[in-house]
Amino acid sequence: MQRVGIFGGSFNPIHVGHLRAAEEVREAFALDRILFVPAALPPHKVRHQLARPEQRLAMVQRAIAGNPFFRASDLELHRGGRSYSIDTLRALRQRFPKWKLFFILGSDAFAEIHTWREYEHLFELCDFVVVARPGVRVRSLRSLLPVATRKCFWYARDSLALVHRSGHKVWFQQITGLDVSATSIRQAVSRGRSIRYLVPPAVERYILQHGLYRRRAFHP
Repeated sequence: MQRVGIFGGSFNPIHVGHLRAAEEVREAFALDRILFVPAALPPHKVRHQLARPEQRLAMVQRAIAGNPFFRASDLELHRGGRSYSIDTLRALRQRFPKWKLFFILGSDAFAEIHTWREYEHLFELCDFVVVARPGVRVRSLRSLLPVATRKCFWYARDSLALVHRSGHKVWFQQITGLDVSATSIRQAVSRGRSIRYLVPPAVERYILQHGLYRRRAFHP
């Protein structure tokens, strides 16, 4: 059974923080591969700040080129419309029933999971790997579970994980703290500042060549 990480997001743009988090999760969980799945239209993002879906996919492809463990998926782009994780996970489970899936997300996103479509069913489809941001205490993350679902979890005795009644687990992974965000990168580009070393060189070239994020529409 292949162990496959699913790393979704707007990737607007993808940056070194995404890549380092994915690499550390891959190593910690012995994943055979990680799929980067750019959202066509993220439900929780402001649309006018987004590069086009095909541009964000192109940046992901350039960022992960040369890494045999990383793959880019256009699943959500082909589906079109608003991108919901529940639809993506169901599609992957149907298409690849022998894969063991690990859904990768940050602790900030996990704290808002109660706002996601059919969030209570997400835990029935895969394991979760919650990437703990700098300053977040791992043992306090249980409080981030939606109140309505806490009764469905218990702590695993042999690991720092929460076990869902379906048998899937929510794992917590501390990562190297890189203070990088897509928002700060877009702001830097819009102000004519360098983004070197915040994104891979191929992504920086793509952003500059295509004139992405030049509008001064981003506020602190």
